[in-house]
Amino acid sequence: MKFSWLVWQLVDSAFPAGGFAHSYGLEAAWQQGEVDAASLPLFVRDAIAQAGHSALPFAMAAFDDPQSLPLFDERTEAFLRNPVANRASRVQGRAWIGTVERSFPRDDVRALVEAIRARPGHRHFAPIFGATLRALDVGRDEAARMFLFGTARGTLSAAVRLGITGTNDAQRMLSEQSENLDRTIRRCSDLAIDEAAQTSPLIDLWQASHDRLYSRLFQS
Repeated sequence: MKFSWLVWQLVDSAFPAGGFAHSYGLEAAWQQGEVDAASLPLFVRDAIAQAGHSALPFAMAAFDDPQSLPLFDERTEAFLRNPVANRASRVQGRAWIGTVERSFPRDDVRALVEAIRARPGHRHFAPIFGATLRALDVGRDEAARMFLFGTARGTLSAAVRLGITGTNDAQRMLSEQSENLDRTIRRCSDLAIDEAAQTSPLIDLWQASHDRLYSRLFQS
């Protein structure tokens, strides 16, 4: 049962993993008039599918084979050609591993962190996430669910802070995404990294334009 408590801790919005500094392309899409309150659920749906097909394979590969984390990190670097998404992934990866290291000073976690820092690398979020959850003894299915839940919750949290929707409506939309989350996990949790793909090119394009926004609340 102790791992159930750990999962709750890791998905708690109070866990300082750095994800709330990013909007997953929503801020750029909203400022360009491409997303409003009515179309927000569709954006969240597409963001979940995008994460499932493009990032989850790298997270699960590192979960299954933590010893090959440097390889998966390099493959993630090659896959993320969008400079904004690439930078966000590296920033989140470094924030995540730092928080895990300080929050769970266990021998297995310490050994993983030391191995990561012993060699140069990009430290992208998806493979770092998968490898650290394996070190924390979180189950594979739970790890996949946590990864996609973080995308859905983070996107809707950004929508609230941007003023696109309210907190209650955001929670309603998050609840309504449960079937979509389950379907994406069924389709994507066993994908190999060679099968990773960008399924929402518009989100990728909007996110790539983030640095050109006149004013920005989020890093990406």
